[in-house]
Amino acid sequence: MNGLIKKIREKKARVTIVGLGYVGYPLYKLIIKKGFNVIGLDIDKKKIDELKKEGLNVTTDPNEALKDADCIIVCVPTPIDENHKPDLTFLKSATQTISKYLKKETLVVIESTIAPGTTEEIIIPILERSGLKAGKDFYVSHCPERIDPGNKKWTISNIPRVIGGINKKSTEVTYELYKSIIDAKIVELGSIKSAEATKMVENAFRDINIAFVNELAKSFDRMGIDILEVIKAASTKPFGFMPHYPGCGVGGHCIPVDPYYLIHKGEKLGYDFGFLKLARTINDSMPEYTVQKVITGLNEIGKCVKNTNIAILGVAYKGGIDDIRESPALVIIKKLEQLGANLVIFDPYVPEKSTAENLDQALEKCECIVIATDHPEFKQIKPELLKEKGVKVVVDGRNILDKEKIKSLGIVYKGIGR
Repeated sequence: MNGLIKKIREKKARVTIVGLGYVGYPLYKLIIKKGFNVIGLDIDKKKIDELKKEGLNVTTDPNEALKDADCIIVCVPTPIDENHKPDLTFLKSATQTISKYLKKETLVVIESTIAPGTTEEIIIPILERSGLKAGKDFYVSHCPERIDPGNKKWTISNIPRVIGGINKKSTEVTYELYKSIIDAKIVELGSIKSAEATKMVENAFRDINIAFVNELAKSFDRMGIDILEVIKAASTKPFGFMPHYPGCGVGGHCIPVDPYYLIHKGEKLGYDFGFLKLARTINDSMPEYTVQKVITGLNEIGKCVKNTNIAILGVAYKGGIDDIRESPALVIIKKLEQLGANLVIFDPYVPEKSTAENLDQALEKCECIVIATDHPEFKQIKPELLKEKGVKVVVDGRNILDKEKIKSLGIVYKGIGR
């Protein structure tokens, strides 16, 4: 039996998590729960100091975290830059650090999102600066992270995972590690490129379908059709249809980012991902479309955006969480500020970005509200409260409020495709 596999099965393998953010931290906690000796490494000293107060075994010192590591899982950010090009700065830096401490029989797993070919073309050459040979002296695999912040049903422990190694032995060792951690199916793929491509396909699929319903929403607004009614009706077909919903924009680190990795890879190979580019253009247009709804709604009551009190409800990119990465709310806020609006911002999950302490305070003296995030608290807003507070225009960027009830109270309602 392979020595590392034996150590993994006996829970004697020492695991290091590199990057303790939205992906690495939950994974770190899960691996501890499963009985492994685990240490977390992050360059953010403030974060490490806070985690140490919880009694966690974490550090900013690579020597402490990596010198005795048997399994290293890399969970650092891989964002895009202002030109929508992949930014592998954090990943390259982490890999360079790992290469200095790499020893034989070590497993290196990349969970960070990357385009097909990245591990073989960029990561492995850096790791091999150690003098060791990937696939022979140490193992390398990709297991794309799958995490849905705020989802209580599908968590890091029960979401099925896919893995692909640089060779068969790397895949086998990675399978043993994740089988010991995850209470779900682990799918072994035939190549590391296939594993890298899987994450791209998952999120490009969602981006394309959201773009489709966003485009439908824009056209249905002109036709006087309620898109929610149509989606509900189409969903009665028991096959061949999967509901997606329109909104004021797409946020988070995955859906609005991952397609650009494929687009960039295609460009390098002389292929144009026209469909993906179009989907990105449509979804990126939705914050501006929402702002236009504000302008139209205010015009209907004889007002303009400038000097009007407007409440922005929600800063996070989705309901029930505090994550503001790529949030369309930030774009909406910026555009309305440029138009001279007097903004009040409230998000119960993101107090540091809020200018109001609670919903009542946010609604006070506001003539218009914009629902930018589908937080549970906002779904419970009673139309009567809006009337009582003097709200005259509701722009429901997440289609979560009672349209007919709001309109019956004499309030202008503008949804996305409603």
